[in-house]
Amino acid sequence: MKKEVKHIIKSVEPGSIAEELEIEPGDALISINDKKINDVFDYHYLCNDEYLTVVIEKPDGEEWELDIEKDYEEDLGIEFENGLMDEYRSCHNKCIFCFIDQMPPGMRETLYFKDDDSRLSFLQGNYVTLTNMSDEDVERIITYKMEPINVSVQTMNPELRCMMLTNRFAGDALKKIDKFYEAGIIMNGQIVLCKGVNDGDELIYSLDRLLDYAPVMQSVSVVPVGLSKYRDGLYPLKPFNKEEAGEVIDIIEEYQKKAMKRYGIHFVQASDEWYLTAGRELPEEERYDGYLQLENGVGMLRLLTNEFAEALDLAKGSRREMKLFLATGKLVYPTIKSLTESIHEKFPNIRTRVLAIENHFFGELITVSGLITGKDLIEQVKPLIEPGEILLLPQNMLRMGEEVFLDDITLDEVKAALNVDVRIVGGKGKDLLSALTDETYENIER
Repeated sequence: MKKEVKHIIKSVEPGSIAEELEIEPGDALISINDKKINDVFDYHYLCNDEYLTVVIEKPDGEEWELDIEKDYEEDLGIEFENGLMDEYRSCHNKCIFCFIDQMPPGMRETLYFKDDDSRLSFLQGNYVTLTNMSDEDVERIITYKMEPINVSVQTMNPELRCMMLTNRFAGDALKKIDKFYEAGIIMNGQIVLCKGVNDGDELIYSLDRLLDYAPVMQSVSVVPVGLSKYRDGLYPLKPFNKEEAGEVIDIIEEYQKKAMKRYGIHFVQASDEWYLTAGRELPEEERYDGYLQLENGVGMLRLLTNEFAEALDLAKGSRREMKLFLATGKLVYPTIKSLTESIHEKFPNIRTRVLAIENHFFGELITVSGLITGKDLIEQVKPLIEPGEILLLPQNMLRMGEEVFLDDITLDEVKAALNVDVRIVGGKGKDLLSALTDETYENIER
């Protein structure tokens, strides 16, 4: 029998129902409408009602019973210390492409945790394999209509999926997609493509099967496997070359045509890396269907480029003098360099230099800026940066919400080592232009 857990409140949103009722951080949620709360699914579902009876326990043990009348689906304005309101479920698969298995020892413990929790799919957009999802979980998702559910598909071939996930139940887990489809639960899919494993004819087979779930499954991303230098003892995988990347794009674009004809959506999307590897132009914005797969690197550069161009078009320009040094990953280097050069007509006295950081820590095949360590950054920037230059770094180099790099080097330590002003750049096009010109573009909205 599962022991009862008090759900401790971390914060209360200003102006919310919870603040009005004098609920405070440190209080504990006990029940809603006489029902115990097992996890965040229960909480969100029970909070939808217009009339609630909420029991709160104060730190001194006093219980408050609060009767609440509110709009349907209106939030109470509470954030909990444990976002799931339950223990996190770790992944029991041994996927041949798993990046966590490719990390060196000695890093912080949280980097080795493999999550495979369906509740994180709903809350944070994480992709789950379905192998860790019970029949009860499936029914609760359907009953509570917790959507979208993001599915780490990899292949629709059951036997191949068992091999890729090293889990004999991985093929049967695909049947849960049928249940979600029949219940109308919105889904997104992801395929991590491994050369010689689930590409070619296997990719065609998977896309054929997945297309039958559209438009309930509203999108599928295809991303190349990330390969670090720490693969001793792991399944032998090789990177895709230029020609092979082009072949993947051709398959995907053919299925985009089929999906548009049948459902009016493009459905399957290739991550930006395929186009950069193949040396092809990125698709136009309309082909991304509203950027449903942005977090998988699908359309990030197209969105950044378009946002930047729109902001620059409306910028007045100036003769301000600045010297800027931008450090970024090899993957986006050509795009960032092109964007920085495009400002010189309106901002002729702003000098920009861009450096693509080689990933010595994980290996040269890792080219994204989000996996650059503080050590690699310092070692490669220090010999090149000049006095008076301002160092611009993308926000995704740092741990979310903190000023710490992947290897636990802090932003202050980078500043001290380089002895320069360092500024962090947000992920939007207008953020980049603001950093380059020292002006704000708050009126630029898409």
